[in-house]
Amino acid sequence: MRRRDVLGGLGAVAAAGCTGRVKQASTPGTRAFTLPPVRASADRIMKITVCSRPFRAQGPRLDVEQMGSQTIVHNYGHGGSGWSLSWGSSSIAVGNALATGQRRIGVIGCGALGLTSAILLQRAGATVTIYAKELPPETRSTFATGSFTPDSRICLADEATPAFKERWEQMARTAFKAYTNLLGLPGNPVEWVDTYFLSDAPFDQPQKRTETANTIQFAQLASELIPDLFTRAEDLPAGSHPFAPPYARRTSQLMFNLTAYQHLLLEDFLVHGGKLEVTELHTPADFERLDHKVLINATGYGARALLGDKSVVPVRGQLARLIPQPEVQYSFLYDNVYFLPRRDGFVVQEIGADEAKGYNDDSTAPDRAEAERAVATVAKAYDGMARNPAGTV
Repeated sequence: MRRRDVLGGLGAVAAAGCTGRVKQASTPGTRAFTLPPVRASADRIMKITVCSRPFRAQGPRLDVEQMGSQTIVHNYGHGGSGWSLSWGSSSIAVGNALATGQRRIGVIGCGALGLTSAILLQRAGATVTIYAKELPPETRSTFATGSFTPDSRICLADEATPAFKERWEQMARTAFKAYTNLLGLPGNPVEWVDTYFLSDAPFDQPQKRTETANTIQFAQLASELIPDLFTRAEDLPAGSHPFAPPYARRTSQLMFNLTAYQHLLLEDFLVHGGKLEVTELHTPADFERLDHKVLINATGYGARALLGDKSVVPVRGQLARLIPQPEVQYSFLYDNVYFLPRRDGFVVQEIGADEAKGYNDDSTAPDRAEAERAVATVAKAYDGMARNPAGTV
């Protein structure tokens, strides 16, 4: 299994932390465990969502810009790592905003970066208003996968300078600490789930690469800089697990149930005196009608149109959402399809064998064929389970 075939840091660390070869037969005395299977069929697709991840080759924009009499603190362009890095990135943005001496601050955007920026400002004693065109659950952040992958499409590999790596590690560790403080809350906004990497061939067997002229080399930072934030993967002998593919690795990962999580953040913001104003901004000149000397710009992909920032490149991501099953509390990756057991609707995503999938594609129309293909792959992971003594059906 190549690093590009897994999601961000989780897969990289899992692969690096597991050196033993998967056995092709059950170890004597190994007891097979069971898992409730996913009822994966096209008729259980309750919706298909598409988002545009705001990727910047050089990574998130976190600088401070003076526009007339206003100070604009930027906090956007996190690719597929918006939720994962939100608390860390917003800590930097909030520090920049507070450095102006102002304690009455506006935040533009109500997604992952906007909400965390606003809450951190409040914790520092600021009075905050969020300005946004859309509120959860209609923000682009709502359509994210919902797993802790802090280096997912964060920058291009050759842009990961030592200075960038240092800042990225700071953001990742700050965010991880914040998420551990959200475990165990009502509604399970954040929780750990077991994750399985499945393969029809041994993991250490060379695989045919899918390289094209358009292949994008994104930076992979987790295994180098924060391996201690991920659990060590273990190889499972064939026959000891209930999946159809013979080769499996197991680890754990943090997952965000975004409906409950966004509700928690929004409620936290409002309870502590935050104000919301639904408005649409079209150009930087519109900032002047916002009655704040300091604004945090957390507009994500919207910054491309709002600021004319062509460094923001869309990376299309589609999720098929299945009717959830309370008994299923594990995720897996198989044949370039990722399954995540979010309680607000199972996530099934075709991630592709090539890193260029979805790059510079701003289309938002759902692709039903892609969704059904991904769900069929999830079903394939259970083929023959009824004949497998480790199965549960």
